[in-house]
Amino acid sequence: MKFVCLLVIAAVANVAVALEIVISEGWDSPTKIAVVPFDNAPAVVALDDGYVADIVSFDLMRSGQFSALDSDNMLSYPSRPEEVFFRDWRTLGMDYVVVGRTRLDGGRIGVTYHLFDVNNEREVRSSYLTGDQNSLRDLAHQVSDEVFEEVTGVPGVFATKILYVLVQNAGTNDAIYSLQIADVDGERARTVFTSSDPIMSPSWGPRLERVVYVTFETGRSTIVVQDVETGAREIVSAFEGINSAPVFSPDGGTLAMSLSRDGNAEIYTLDLDDPTSLRRITRTLSAIDTEPNWKPDGDGLIFTSDRGGQPQIYEVDLGTLLVDRLTFEGDYNARARLLPDGTHLVYVHRRDGVYHIAWQDLERGDVKVLTSTSLDESPSIAPNGTMLIYATQEDEGRGILAAVSVDGRVKYQLPSALGDVRDPAWSPYVDPFTSR
Repeated sequence: MKFVCLLVIAAVANVAVALEIVISEGWDSPTKIAVVPFDNAPAVVALDDGYVADIVSFDLMRSGQFSALDSDNMLSYPSRPEEVFFRDWRTLGMDYVVVGRTRLDGGRIGVTYHLFDVNNEREVRSSYLTGDQNSLRDLAHQVSDEVFEEVTGVPGVFATKILYVLVQNAGTNDAIYSLQIADVDGERARTVFTSSDPIMSPSWGPRLERVVYVTFETGRSTIVVQDVETGAREIVSAFEGINSAPVFSPDGGTLAMSLSRDGNAEIYTLDLDDPTSLRRITRTLSAIDTEPNWKPDGDGLIFTSDRGGQPQIYEVDLGTLLVDRLTFEGDYNARARLLPDGTHLVYVHRRDGVYHIAWQDLERGDVKVLTSTSLDESPSIAPNGTMLIYATQEDEGRGILAAVSVDGRVKYQLPSALGDVRDPAWSPYVDPFTSR
């Protein structure tokens, strides 16, 4: 029987761009886990914007692979290893239990946790994490990542970020476009750029210190690189015609983009340290080549082209400039992203006139539709390759974000109550906090 979670949590750290997460589906047999309320020092509670255990529980639930026990149903509330009595948790049918505590340590917050395997009656992981006094939520996400990895064998992505465009008053002369960064649970959304002109195609730098996007603030499409912390902005491409779909290379030193400076929309690369290094990668007589994305090794690009008469996905080797077609099923495939393993692809796929997100095995050619919503677009893959986030629409036409696992078994939505949300980008990994 399918596990369905009806949990709904509002994220209100920034009221202007609040997101709400609705989990609709999950694994058939989720791992049962109890995250006991942490023993929080009074000074830490005063700094808290959500108890650590609540955040960890929700993170694990949101993955679809865990079923977390409500704290009201617990038989005991240990915070240290010697206080854990396995019979209590076996009685409740738990597979794992997490206990912990928080303290102020020399002006910094310290979080200690212990993860226990209930069935084998043993501690399987523990850690002490530290951060500054504004980082309690980050520390909680790091606990979630470590617990998730210990149980599943896959690194967690709860401490990563999402980048997206929020449009308020969409479709009117008063439309406001803002570029937002938030935790992947929708919390702590903050604005990094606002404009009365459209913002499109945001993408992360590999170390999260920079983002790149397209604006129309100059009256035409312009590609801008922005420092996330300082807000410093640099226009890197403002040629006459199309300047679109910029993405950083894996090492962050080069941009790939689509430009029409020479006539047709073609794929180009630009070394960010050398403004004269613009290199044309594709050459077609009348086709549109757009939406580039880097291969994990940085030696090639995948992109969308209608050179065969319909939009399909191609790859190009940056050494030889030889081009190969990757997709053949269907009359429309676009906006492709490679999984970190380099052998699987996700993209926008039109089937029966409806746009969905599809997954493809590049070695065998198998194609699987992952989403059942409509007008799905802009997929972006989590750095561990297990989930992807994409833009879709609610019944009333409002843009929202949704996520789905690459096997299609886990799904959830992040609707915004205050505008259209579009063009999501899942960040690379965030550097973990100091632990010992």
